[in-house]
Amino acid sequence: MTKTLHHRACHLCEAICGLTLETTETDGQGLAITSIKGDTLDTFSRGHICPKAVALQDIQNDPDRLRQPMQRVGNEWQPIAWDDAFALVAERLADIQARHGQNAVAVYQGNPSVHNYGLMTHSNYFLGLLKTRSRFSATSVDQLPHHLTSYLMYGHGLLLPIPDIDHTDFMLILGGNPLASNGSIMTVPDVEKRLKAIQARGGKVVVVDPRRSETAAIANQHVFVRPGGDAALLFGLLNTLFSEGLTRDSHLPVDGLDEVREAVATFTAEAMSPLCAVPAAQIRQLARDFAGAPSAVCYGRMGVSTQAFGTLCHWLIQVINLVTGNLDRVGGALCTEPAVDLVATTSGGHFNRWQSRVSGRPEYSGELPVSALAEEMLTEGEGQIRALVTVAGNPVLSTPNGRQLEQALDGLEFMVSVDLYINETTRYADLILPSTSALENDHYDTTFNLFAVRNVTRFNRAILPKPEGALHDWEIFVGLAKAFAARTGKELKPTMPPAKMIDFGLRSGAYGDASTHKLSLATLFDHPHGIDLGALKPNLAARLKTENQRVQAAPAVILADLVRFAALQAPKPDELLMIGRRHVRSNNSWMHNFHRLVKGKPRHQLLMHPDDLASRGLVDGQRVTVSSRVGVIEVEVLGSLDMMKGVVSLPHGWGHARPGVQMTIASGQPGSSANDLTDDCQLDELSGNAALNGVPVKVAAA
Repeated sequence: MTKTLHHRACHLCEAICGLTLETTETDGQGLAITSIKGDTLDTFSRGHICPKAVALQDIQNDPDRLRQPMQRVGNEWQPIAWDDAFALVAERLADIQARHGQNAVAVYQGNPSVHNYGLMTHSNYFLGLLKTRSRFSATSVDQLPHHLTSYLMYGHGLLLPIPDIDHTDFMLILGGNPLASNGSIMTVPDVEKRLKAIQARGGKVVVVDPRRSETAAIANQHVFVRPGGDAALLFGLLNTLFSEGLTRDSHLPVDGLDEVREAVATFTAEAMSPLCAVPAAQIRQLARDFAGAPSAVCYGRMGVSTQAFGTLCHWLIQVINLVTGNLDRVGGALCTEPAVDLVATTSGGHFNRWQSRVSGRPEYSGELPVSALAEEMLTEGEGQIRALVTVAGNPVLSTPNGRQLEQALDGLEFMVSVDLYINETTRYADLILPSTSALENDHYDTTFNLFAVRNVTRFNRAILPKPEGALHDWEIFVGLAKAFAARTGKELKPTMPPAKMIDFGLRSGAYGDASTHKLSLATLFDHPHGIDLGALKPNLAARLKTENQRVQAAPAVILADLVRFAALQAPKPDELLMIGRRHVRSNNSWMHNFHRLVKGKPRHQLLMHPDDLASRGLVDGQRVTVSSRVGVIEVEVLGSLDMMKGVVSLPHGWGHARPGVQMTIASGQPGSSANDLTDDCQLDELSGNAALNGVPVKVAAA
């Protein structure tokens, strides 16, 4: 028996915590994982670990995980050779495009795509050959307003200012719950200690949320806000900053601040209070506290992204940081300078160059809002989607109106999925192509190093050998590309493994030197615990990608959206609005197959304030129906004083009871899908991002 220690980062969420894994090799039984612990020598996470990381061995050993390509024949799944699978995909997609046009083939890429660098580097090697405008991803149910705001204000959708959490004196969090998410678009391992460190140095943490979340529970102050009313609160804050003379000059070159001041002049705290359900006096005091802190940062995440005014929310957050002098300032919001810099090496993006065929939704950087996916399949006519490629995604559970999407998937001519499971979405595929597991593959975090609260870098080497006959995800896309190019006569450019691409990026980046090899893949091999490249520092002025190299504080499309906001009505007295929630033991729809993560108290119930229960004649633990415009579900209800009155909360990612799913749900309680209630017609009109929060629902006894 031989024991070996390995070091790598966890890939399951954005925190990229360092791990120490022990493997044991036994004669005749091969290599097995015997221990997973936090890496105390990791330069970034400092030994922190969450329950998900320990479950990496469960994913590796999961009998439900596919290990070879599978073809659906009738109602049965049968193995198929790789080359035969590639040839079949090329034949079917080429035929459909020849008959119906390039846009008849659609692509959907799921959230795990950014957690695996092979998908980041090579998926477009094949998908780009399709030349389709019917491209969709989880971005538009998650974070599109972030990117659109940065594109409009700073010229690049990935130039995202990150809270300088380790140095700030005042952190205002809206719609974020980093204790459950481990940080999101803010790569911040060990976030609880970092938040408590703000308080220990005399600072303050304020959380704005319709639920007293895990993060709100440790904050200095929690503010209940009406779902969808965050923009009103932010307008009230910004108006107060202007009207009470609480602004500071910025060192950044800025255009449009006078237009902003004029545009928000009527959005006073008193006018905004009924729309957000926060007293005007509290709005004004919060603005004064924020402006009066030595340093401060306003941060918004999922709850403010996935609502009807998501883009306005993120624009207001940026402007509040800007006018208080906290944008591009230590202790405020700063842009990370990663070792492999996607901002420096990619185009900034584009917006609304074309629109979806049915509803006219705008594209962003070549992707259409996923809320339009089902209607593009179901609506007949020229350009109708007739085939689909999914990559590491489960849109039936993760996008609005999942039942409608199921109907659409069932009517496709052909579907292929690159995925590890037969899940609620891939069960409709004709082919499923599974890659190696994460621990059988190496990895570099091109995305999350870009959003980190410190400049860090590390390379994660494979822990387990590549099984015979298996392919890494990037090799699957190379195989698909070669088959499709051969079938269509397209020219295919040469490529290289992802690791070589990363080595080039490191050598040519801000910390590398092509002649001295100051930073390279070899350097990272010698530093298995990662390398700390230093604290964040002001750099935005030099990195702006706008045409005139100035911050655009008043983009025309954003100011035009104020007309839509001005029509917002105060909630009705008996209205119930649904919001989502997540738990540290799960990650969207990924993690419910493993007993160590789903054990304990059930976490898929509907949370509801006791007064809302009583007024409807309901009691704790009762089965209830929850209905919206698009559907109805049945779920157990749980009374909770953590809920704002008039608000209910249902976690996303559950609802695994669909027929044909070949996964073992460890809890035996599959729950219900929140996205059987979310509305594909309810979205942020400006960006097209789905409005998954603030959904009007009715709750009654089942």
